[in-house]
Amino acid sequence: MLRAILSGDDPQVEAVAAVIAHAHPDILLLQGIDYDLRGHTLTALAEGLARHGIDYPHRFARLPNAGLPIAGTDPPQFHSFGRFAGSGGMAILSRFPIEAEEARDFSDMRWRGQAWTVPPDMAHPDQRLSTMGHWDVPVRLPTGVLHLLAFHATPPVFDGPQDENGLRNGDEVAFWQHYLDGDYGPAPERFVILGDFNNDPELGEGVKPPLSALLADTRLRDPTPNAPTVDWSGLGLPPMRVSYILPDKSTYVTGSGTVWPPPDDHLLQTVNSASRHRLVWADIVLPPPTQENLSKPAKQRVRFLDPHRANR
Repeated sequence: MLRAILSGDDPQVEAVAAVIAHAHPDILLLQGIDYDLRGHTLTALAEGLARHGIDYPHRFARLPNAGLPIAGTDPPQFHSFGRFAGSGGMAILSRFPIEAEEARDFSDMRWRGQAWTVPPDMAHPDQRLSTMGHWDVPVRLPTGVLHLLAFHATPPVFDGPQDENGLRNGDEVAFWQHYLDGDYGPAPERFVILGDFNNDPELGEGVKPPLSALLADTRLRDPTPNAPTVDWSGLGLPPMRVSYILPDKSTYVTGSGTVWPPPDDHLLQTVNSASRHRLVWADIVLPPPTQENLSKPAKQRVRFLDPHRANR
């Protein structure tokens, strides 16, 4: 991926940059971006975006579980599928300071180590719950702190009769309700849950009750109900909603949607070249000052894009 970004002429990379430039978010969660220890890939992408007129001086990424071997297994088993350790991870780019030292990373939680999870018998005792990761990343806005609760769940397919991936997807989604309940320490006051849930409320495979429960949680807003976010027509599947932005109930949503132009819009070709997954966006206004918010409300753009997984 780094080679493709540095080349300056990769069609998909250029399409991704064009879609991001069109949306022009203040805060962006990327999925499917390779991780490296020194952040060369993320830096190269941010520099490419700067050439499109979007500056992201603040960035955050951690090693995903994809391609990471489970310690002590021989032959090696892996926490989740990946072509190599760090493959297809997550990253946050922001116009506003990211309080990285205050971030909480739950990516090393054992799937079997939680009282509420339902792993199948075949799951390795040390396999982690997170396919990529579960993060709580605080961003310092002019109005106070907004916590980004970001994750990328496994596709609930490609498994056998024990439904390992389906059950794992359900538990990855369910984690956030337990987090908001305070099971893993004090829950943040101002937050947005965002990421690729890899599950549609009604269509396709996947365990539906955890997703339904989260979408119905009275602590959250769902600004784009029933809005599809992925074009799987090439696989013979209908459009589905698998990516979400769910702000906390105290926020005001002034706009939301997906970047999915109509057939007669020239931008559609660029969007299709970027990914089957569409950029999901929400414009939110934080509430009046409380414990963490110390100044007047202001509008912020929080957006999510899964750009580098067009072949899945």
